[in-house]
Amino acid sequence: MDKWKENHPRTKPFTSIANQRLNGWQLNHVKTTTPCFSWRQIARRKFLTKGFQVLLVAALLLTVVINVLFILDTTRKLRLERNGSSEETPSFGSKQKDKGHKTLVVEVLSSQSKVSVSVDGTTILEDSESNKGRGIHVLVLNQATGSVMAQRVFDTYSPHEDEAMALFLNMVSDRRILVFTIKDEGTFQMKQQARDLLKRLGSVKAGMIGWRDMWAMVTQKGGKLFGEDYSKSPEFNTWGAPVILRADVTLVTVEESECNWPETVQNRRRRSFCSRIEGYGSVCRCHDPAPIVFNPEPIVNSVVSDVPIAIIASNRPHYLYRMLQSLLSTQGANADMVTVFIDGYFDEPLEVTKLFGLRGIQHTPIGQKNARISQHYKASLTATFNLFPDAKYAIVIEEDLDVSVDFLSFFNQTLSLLEEDDIYCISSWNDQGYEHTSEDPSLLYRVETMPGLGWILKRSLYKRELEPRWPTPEKMWDWDMWMRLPDVRQNRECIVPDVSQIGRAHV
Repeated sequence: MDKWKENHPRTKPFTSIANQRLNGWQLNHVKTTTPCFSWRQIARRKFLTKGFQVLLVAALLLTVVINVLFILDTTRKLRLERNGSSEETPSFGSKQKDKGHKTLVVEVLSSQSKVSVSVDGTTILEDSESNKGRGIHVLVLNQATGSVMAQRVFDTYSPHEDEAMALFLNMVSDRRILVFTIKDEGTFQMKQQARDLLKRLGSVKAGMIGWRDMWAMVTQKGGKLFGEDYSKSPEFNTWGAPVILRADVTLVTVEESECNWPETVQNRRRRSFCSRIEGYGSVCRCHDPAPIVFNPEPIVNSVVSDVPIAIIASNRPHYLYRMLQSLLSTQGANADMVTVFIDGYFDEPLEVTKLFGLRGIQHTPIGQKNARISQHYKASLTATFNLFPDAKYAIVIEEDLDVSVDFLSFFNQTLSLLEEDDIYCISSWNDQGYEHTSEDPSLLYRVETMPGLGWILKRSLYKRELEPRWPTPEKMWDWDMWMRLPDVRQNRECIVPDVSQIGRAHV
């Protein structure tokens, strides 16, 4: 330490903080310089903090206002929906034209390989599949909601399809919106009667549509023409240019579209059906509509009034409608014993069933083609005997049959024959019952076959013999051909009438 020397002789000696406080110059420096610098920094920070707080409060207030407006708007919409107000947002986002009336924009395409229909930008029909859908496509829209009520394709290149189209259009209620469009070719077999009908519906082009011409029309039955367009084929081997038709369709209010039927249980079913489904003629007529409730004459000392009736149905609702009309009006019919079994989840057959106040059961299809039909029969018979556990018999009818007025009377008189050991079934159909060979309604035959169609069988036969051995889904067998096999029929016979009590419908 004796040899230590100051490296920097000019450096000022170290002075402690305590000594600095005694130094007047240093004290004045602390008082004047340091407090001024701290005040500016704090002021700036306070200003920024207050500004941020103001912005935060403004954002919170804006969020509250937005949420309140959203709640009020949602409440208003829910109230309108609940009250059925005419201010409710219409189907397909239609625009308001005037108070209580809205407008739909309908666009229709007609071309060689594709047809399509869109409503307010929503496609409701499109068919571009090759080698299918040829002819005139027809859509029926509800005049109050714009919803699709029916859709059909008529291959008017082929014979008699124009007659089917005319029949369908005549069955549509007045004031409905009709949309027409041609795919490929639609006039080769369209006769003058069909063209005249299109003219009465408002068409000005129906008389000139020819071979491979393209055509589209939007009109109202019994009302105005909303739009029509047409493109002529320039040569025999070519098609007309595609037609794109755009039409503004003015809707009416729901109240204007509904009929003023008396308020009954039956008419509530009718109103529900007729607001969604079309093409059933007088059942939806405002004045004197076709009945949907029948009060047939009972059968004296009936033994079939408590026999369940299974209707085997698929997706042929017009056949089903006609069959149910004839069945429910026949003598001795009991609607409580009728069940319609639908092979698949099709809406229209179920709506037809509900229209008549009947029980309808849908199930998932099993198998393909013949096997699918066979499994449908099995499922329907099994369900029938499960629904009616005390029933000793069951009547089976297909959806495309018409029954005579004494259909059930025939079974009532012959039911006791099923108790004979050598009787397999009783059928109301005679395979050989031609007009020139059959005339005696009191004559019966025993036949070594199983006619099917409208027939009755015993519960014991089905449960003990048929159900356990019924063909499985992978076997492409016809159920009735299987029932005719010798090892299944076992030399038993069926009873049939000379004059058939049932027949195929032609719709």
